[in-house]
Amino acid sequence: MMSKVQTGFSVVLGLMMLSLVGCADKKAEIKTGQEGAATTQESLDSEPIGIMEGRTSGPMLPLYFDYDSSVIRADQTSRMDGNAKFLNSKPVSIRIEGNCDPRGTQEYNMALGERRALSAQKYLADKGVSTANMTTISYGAEQLLLQGHDELSWAQNRRADFVIVK
Repeated sequence: MMSKVQTGFSVVLGLMMLSLVGCADKKAEIKTGQEGAATTQESLDSEPIGIMEGRTSGPMLPLYFDYDSSVIRADQTSRMDGNAKFLNSKPVSIRIEGNCDPRGTQEYNMALGERRALSAQKYLADKGVSTANMTTISYGAEQLLLQGHDELSWAQNRRADFVIVK
């Protein structure tokens, strides 16, 4: 009788150990996946590399803004300088699209998106880009890239996109 209890206890203990080992492997896989993802994320102050980011036509890059602001941040000037260099070297027309995160009223976000687009246009014009080749539009919070309700999503939606028009 005791041997059956001991055997049963040993089997239960063995199954518990196997399940713990299995869980440890899953955690390691998740950790590895997160580390891999973290190393592939692009910084918001990167240089143009010829791919499309957001709704911006490559090789230009979108311009990101702080919450409730249309002031071009210092960490975004290298992006704008790259955009200006491209636009001064190519005879293309662009549409500058001002965007906001979903916080705030529709009217407020439309006005803020317009201020962001105009701020970007003024910066490019100051760098020698012809205003005849630039138009602006505000989408407010109507064309969100990310639907989340967290700072990462909101930060990606606070931007000006530069779209080449034909």
